Amino acid sequence: MITVMLRFCYVMPCSVIKSPSVNSTIKKILARRSVRSYLDKPVPADVRYAVLEAAMRAPTAGNLMLYTIIEVDRQSLKDKLAVTCDNQPFIAKAPWVLLFLADYQRWMDYFEACGAAGFARREGLPVRKPAEGDLMLACCDALIAAQTAVLAAESIGLGSCYVGDIMENYELHRDLFELPSYVFPICLLCLGYPAPAASRRKPTTRFGQDFIVFRDKYRRLTSPELEAMFREENERMSESAGTEGASSIGQLIYRRKYAAPFMLEMNRSVKAILQNWSGEQV
Repeated sequence: MITVMLRFCYVMPCSVIKSPSVNSTIKKILARRSVRSYLDKPVPADVRYAVLEAAMRAPTAGNLMLYTIIEVDRQSLKDKLAVTCDNQPFIAKAPWVLLFLADYQRWMDYFEACGAAGFARREGLPVRKPAEGDLMLACCDALIAAQTAVLAAESIGLGSCYVGDIMENYELHRDLFELPSYVFPICLLCLGYPAPAASRRKPTTRFGQDFIVFRDKYRRLTSPELEAMFREENERMSESAGTEGASSIGQLIYRRKYAAPFMLEMNRSVKAILQNWSGEQV
C-alpha cells in the first residue's frame, strides 16, 4: 500500500504550536492521530464510564440525543467486524470497540407510547415517519458524540481509530446488532492504550487553512490552487514505486479510494439503509 496517499501537504507551523493561545487541550488535538495498534491491556470500567459520560455531554440537536452507543464486547462480534468492515484485523484486537448509531427509533417508540399521533391529529399537526432530514440530524448527533469520545479518550491516554466501513454490508450489520428501521450505523470507534511509539503511526499532516477555510461564501479552487494544494503530495508520489499507473495523487486517490470496491459497496449499503429508513422493501 502506498503510504504517501494518506498524507497531506500542510504541517502546523512551530509558531502556532508555541502560541500562548494553544493550550494543553489544543496541543492534544494537534498531536492526535489514528492508532491501530494497542497494548494487550483492558480499558478499566471507570475510564470507560468517564469517556461515555463525556460523549453524552456532546452538543445535540434540540437536546434529543439522536444516537445510541453499543459497546462491542464479545470477541466473536469483533472478529466478524474485522472481516465485514473491509478486512481490517486491528478491529478484532482493539480492547474497546464502540458502535455509534444515528437513532430515531427511540423517539418513534416514545411517540407511539405517549400517543403522539393522536395528539397530532387533534392539533392539526402532520402525522409522519422520519425522513431524510431527520436522518441527517441524527447522523450529526452521533458523529459529534463520537468525536467528543475521541477527545475525552485522548486526554486520558487512550488512542483511537474511526472505522467508516461499518456503513458497508448493511444487511449483515443490521442482523448482527438487531438494528430496527430507524437506526443507522454511522461509525465504529476502536480504542485502547497505544502500543510503544516505535510501532505507532506518525501524526498525519493536513491541508492549509487557505484551501479549506473561506469567509462568508463557498469558493471553488482554481487549477493553480489545486496544483499548489497537492504539490508536495505529487512530489512524494513521483519518488515512490507502485503508483499503479497513476500520474498524480488525484488519479491514485480515484483508484484506491473513490472507485475502490469498498466504496462501491458502501454506496450500495447506504442506499439500502436509506430504503429501509423510508420503509421501502430491502
